[in-house]
Amino acid sequence: MLTRPFPLRTRVVVPAVTLMLLVPCYLVIAAVTRDRTLHLPELALDRMMPVQPAWAPIYLSYFLIPFLPMLIMRQEELIRRTFLAWLMVWIVGYACFLVYPTTLPRPVGEIGKGFFAWFLLGVWDGDPPRNCFPSLHVATPFVAALGCWRVHRGVGLAAGLWAALIAISTVYAKQHYVADVIAGIFLAGAAWAVFLRNCPRVVIPESDRRAAPLLLLGLIGIYVLVVAGLWVAYVIG
Repeated sequence: MLTRPFPLRTRVVVPAVTLMLLVPCYLVIAAVTRDRTLHLPELALDRMMPVQPAWAPIYLSYFLIPFLPMLIMRQEELIRRTFLAWLMVWIVGYACFLVYPTTLPRPVGEIGKGFFAWFLLGVWDGDPPRNCFPSLHVATPFVAALGCWRVHRGVGLAAGLWAALIAISTVYAKQHYVADVIAGIFLAGAAWAVFLRNCPRVVIPESDRRAAPLLLLGLIGIYVLVVAGLWVAYVIG
């Protein structure tokens, strides 16, 4: 049975506005926990993975992947459940940040020079080195990938690969510990189990299935253009 589609403005605007309201809370938590005891959940594997600035563009693509399910999903119940899964991830993450505040010292002197080093410094300047455990930078893309899987399995797999690369980048960009990544994956899995696992099966229109890979490629293309623009800005400035 086909379900009535959600208008594009509803699918994109409502989640985007909600996330805009949640992001300032992230910065507030980082500020209020700054003077508390900060934990460093470092593992031996963290010390084996040195900072690699070339991962910085992949790390920043985190801000784009949540738009993928907003674009390809049209079924009301799936949209609602994916949105609730995101809310769960962010609320649980924020609670952990308050209860278990963490920090990650940044090896500024080890990143070298060049475009990727400049890119990584920009990432570090915009994000305080706290609020590490669990990694929302990992949990959010995996929820997006699991949601996309319900619409188009190929796109879901591609989004899962994208999420995995983002997870790896968080460690090489020295934004998160390995333990943060593992906790982020488990948090995404818990959100999937609560909201998406038993989501009613619906018939996806064939036109939506055909459009999904094109929307994925379009989103990747947009980000490639953004990175190219930043490279031009680096060369000029």
